[in-house]
Amino acid sequence: MPQLNPAPWFMVLFVSWTILLMTLTKTIKYEPTNPICYTNKHTHPITPWAWPW
Repeated sequence: MPQLNPAPWFMVLFVSWTILLMTLTKTIKYEPTNPICYTNKHTHPITPWAWPW
């Protein structure tokens, strides 16, 4: 019997986990209540968050 290749499942899990972590860091990092946004408001405007790819 042909054996199931686990590599695609590892890649699917890895990509989904990475996107989930990026979404969590996006929501945590760029909340309006973050004091970093208030300290950097007078120096430079906040750019919209972009995906790294």
